[in-house]
Amino acid sequence: MNQYESVIIINPSLEEEGIKNLVAKFTDLINTDGKVETVEEMGKKKLAYEVKKNKEGYYVLINFEAKPELIAELERNYRITDEVIKFIVVRKED
Repeated sequence: MNQYESVIIINPSLEEEGIKNLVAKFTDLINTDGKVETVEEMGKKKLAYEVKKNKEGYYVLINFEAKPELIAELERNYRITDEVIKFIVVRKED
């Protein structure tokens, strides 16, 4: 299994409970075939440029361990979730 880091920028108009549910949904998906190590909610931050008509976003950083096959499924879920305005998944070097 490889080490990964994922940053998700969530629509800031989403309520706190909605954000918690979204984070839980993604961590559950990762835990099906991997292991979440840390989840850091960094809160609302101003974006460098407007993304999907938003000037700020709610940042969440997830560090996890998973097989490479899981990443495609995780990114697919990010893409089809309307509340996610931007995301990136990066493999960490050992």
